[in-house]
Amino acid sequence: VEARLDGVLAATRTLAATEEVRSGQWARMSGPLAVLAANVDEQAAVWFALPDGSYFTVDKGATGETLRERAYFPALMAGRDVVGALVVSKSTRQRALIVATPVLVDGEVAGAVGVSMDAAKLAASIDRAIRFPADVVFYALDEQGQTALHRAGELIFVFPSDVGSSTLSDAVKTMLSRPEGVVHYRYAGSERTALFHRSELTGWIFVLGKSHPPGDQP
Repeated sequence: VEARLDGVLAATRTLAATEEVRSGQWARMSGPLAVLAANVDEQAAVWFALPDGSYFTVDKGATGETLRERAYFPALMAGRDVVGALVVSKSTRQRALIVATPVLVDGEVAGAVGVSMDAAKLAASIDRAIRFPADVVFYALDEQGQTALHRAGELIFVFPSDVGSSTLSDAVKTMLSRPEGVVHYRYAGSERTALFHRSELTGWIFVLGKSHPPGDQP
């Protein structure tokens, strides 16, 4: 997962350093951004945003909308990369995760290049690539405890603490408070044991575990 996101981040950084993107002119940068869009399988939209929040996408050009209210936007305008912010895409209305980097001109932020990756498609592609057995649990939580990735697509963007048992809520609290460890909880009629580790790249907590049938001690 991190390799895929880091690869997309590297691509946005490369584009952000080009004269076409640094020009701030959509007509000049739309071609190079379209190349990125064609090479990111899980992308929902590739976009360029101006400091006022207005933005363009490869598919639509000028959107007439703004990103100013997005929680991640101030970080971009402060000159920091964004990797893994969860949103419902304005362009596609799909659940998406953001990978974006600021565009600097003479040391000042002149905009940002970003990719809104389809979260469900990314999760499905990871599941196909790894081929976990049915009793293996794998998912990722963001820093607020919201599900960023899950092999069950309907659970993406759900807060596990809202839909599971009290033991799952306690497990989520533990995972949010520590960089790594082991948790035990009950969910969907089975006992589960899981390892968790916080990603330095995204801040997400990756969880890998195993479900145990009733009566089977972990």
